[in-house]
Amino acid sequence: MRNSSLFLRSGLTVAAASALSFLVAAGPAEAQSGISVSTTGTTVSVTTRACTNVNGSWGTASLLNSRQANFSQGRQVSLSGTTALQSAAWSNVSAGTYTVIVICSDGTTAGTQSVIVSPSVRPTISATASPSRGVMGGVGGGSQDYGTLTLVGGGVLVGTAVAGTAWYLRRRTSKPYRL
Repeated sequence: MRNSSLFLRSGLTVAAASALSFLVAAGPAEAQSGISVSTTGTTVSVTTRACTNVNGSWGTASLLNSRQANFSQGRQVSLSGTTALQSAAWSNVSAGTYTVIVICSDGTTAGTQSVIVSPSVRPTISATASPSRGVMGGVGGGSQDYGTLTLVGGGVLVGTAVAGTAWYLRRRTSKPYRL
């Protein structure tokens, strides 16, 4: 019984290791789309390397919302750029999920990709009054300024208490212990 469970466990380990080696050998999956879409605030931008210049035009990109079904219904922008990289951008895009489609000037589709535009949250800044004399904490009125006479009087009281305690303890220990 022990041998069969040992073989079963080692067999599962070998199977998992071989499956892992196949996954590592396959490498990362590459994107099927020839475009890259990004958002910054309310601006959506697309870049591609797939289009060629035909009669001075690189192609057109279209931004479709969830209710639009085809390229012609979206917000269209002409691609601009160089032979190395072409791009387009849309500004003032409201929050939601969109699909970006790029069609090159030769009629080929460079790619299609979905993008989510998050609502822009602007922080509210408001001025608040700060305490004029700091936090009113401390030991018994630590936020007030006392004069010299008050401080000397307090020092005399503390000194008297220390002297009285010392006198009492000395007097108590000097007497012999009586039953």
